Amino acid sequence: MKKTKLDSASEIAIKTCMGVKRNENILVISDEFKREIGYSLHKNALRMGFKSLYVEMKSGKVDGEEPPKEIAELMKKFDVIFCPTNKSLTHTDARRDASALGARIATFPGITKEVMIRGMNADYKKISKLSLKLKEILEKGSKIRITTVLGTDLSFSIKGRNVLASKGLFHKKGESGNLPTGETFLAPLEGTANGVFIVDGSMAGLGLIKNTNLKIKVKNGYAVKITGGHLAKKLNKMLDLVGKNARNIAEFGIGTNDSAKLSGVLLEDEKVLGTVHIALGNNTSMGGKVNIPIHLDGVIKKPTVYLDEKILMDKGKLLL
Repeated sequence: MKKTKLDSASEIAIKTCMGVKRNENILVISDEFKREIGYSLHKNALRMGFKSLYVEMKSGKVDGEEPPKEIAELMKKFDVIFCPTNKSLTHTDARRDASALGARIATFPGITKEVMIRGMNADYKKISKLSLKLKEILEKGSKIRITTVLGTDLSFSIKGRNVLASKGLFHKKGESGNLPTGETFLAPLEGTANGVFIVDGSMAGLGLIKNTNLKIKVKNGYAVKITGGHLAKKLNKMLDLVGKNARNIAEFGIGTNDSAKLSGVLLEDEKVLGTVHIALGNNTSMGGKVNIPIHLDGVIKKPTVYLDEKILMDKGKLLL
């Protein structure tokens, strides 16, 4: 049987990114929307001689919604877990609990075949190096300010916060992250974010921002006002279903993947080199205190980022 580009991408995920060993078992969790990718990972794992189980659940409604408890229990029994799903399982207790037991987990929220093929063929050694360098720099800082020509001007404290580098190589017990990957990220200190940010790239659950940008006003750590036509209405509705904490400024991330392109698939969009993203909702996966079933990222193009008043990124160009 001739190997397809999707087969090759699945092989890279199994061999290079997760470094699966002979005696390890693999669990693939998918849903009705991402079946082709899930089955490709499972089929290629079997072809490569690994023990693999494929399970399919009904897609969740929002990113960060918990999977069924039977699947959460199953996750505790495997060494390596792949989650190509329509809605993200990254910021769930099920993922955190399995990670705590030592499972290595790759989540692929909203992945498409094109993104899988393009993203998995990136230079992960190069991405890893840049992500770790940024982590080192951010760990020494205490305050971030982001500005853009469109009017973003948002500041927050990162003092004492854990900085994470999603480098695409998950070889140690308990390591997890998105695939395709390439970002360095953290949870801003709750209650410290103030200002405004304009989402002009893409927004989780809404896709690419084309005509009207989303303007999000932030006061004392919460998004207090969201404007921007029908997209703002949709976003407000998603957040209101969960409550006030859904508006928590949950994450600040910097994209480090030079192969990624803005595609409308947040999984890829937030990794694009030259962008940053701000997320609303759950931040417990990053060491924060807000644990709710929603996590929505908004991508900002060509930002200028200051770390303790020193320029770290100038209109999308990293100054390292």
